[in-house]
Amino acid sequence: MCSDPNGLDRINSYAIVSYIPEPLAGYLDRLRQELVPNCFLRAHVTILPPRPITSTPESAWNQVRFLARRFSPFKLDLTSVELFPVSDVIHISVGAGFVQMEQMHDAMDAGGLKFKELHGYHPHVTLAQDLKPDEVDELVDVARQRWAGFAFERSFQVETITFVQSTRRKQWIDLGECKLGRDDARLVGDLATTRA
Repeated sequence: MCSDPNGLDRINSYAIVSYIPEPLAGYLDRLRQELVPNCFLRAHVTILPPRPITSTPESAWNQVRFLARRFSPFKLDLTSVELFPVSDVIHISVGAGFVQMEQMHDAMDAGGLKFKELHGYHPHVTLAQDLKPDEVDELVDVARQRWAGFAFERSFQVETITFVQSTRRKQWIDLGECKLGRDDARLVGDLATTRA
């Protein structure tokens, strides 16, 4: 997502995501920026939506690492552009891989990462959110047209998950990543500076 090298504005808001590989990621990044200018989030599918944690970041990271070993890599298909009616979030829905995403979410939503989410978990790739009501219909149409024109593979392997933390600037910092089904994890940020 984004890096904040000084770590001074981190908040108690964490998530688990799987970044989407190229060329799909670049296309989705450009589409998201077209729909929401100045949005610079990396294309990803969320496994655990943003939440405060009740443990230390180190304990939460250890939980993520332990649980990631229980899941094998799997194929995830991105299907059609849809709209969540209550929140007006424009997203791309998930076909194959939906059940595996739900299973990972349910397993990781425990211990220090447990949180009562506002909406039920529904795997997807967000394209636009926090829109004005009068721009939603037009942007859904634009997103559908652009997605119909994407000429490459619309699926990818979910092999690695990343533990991230938010900042007051609504940027996300990668803290650690682990491979599914393996005891292969590495820190990509400094967990010692993550306390909110």
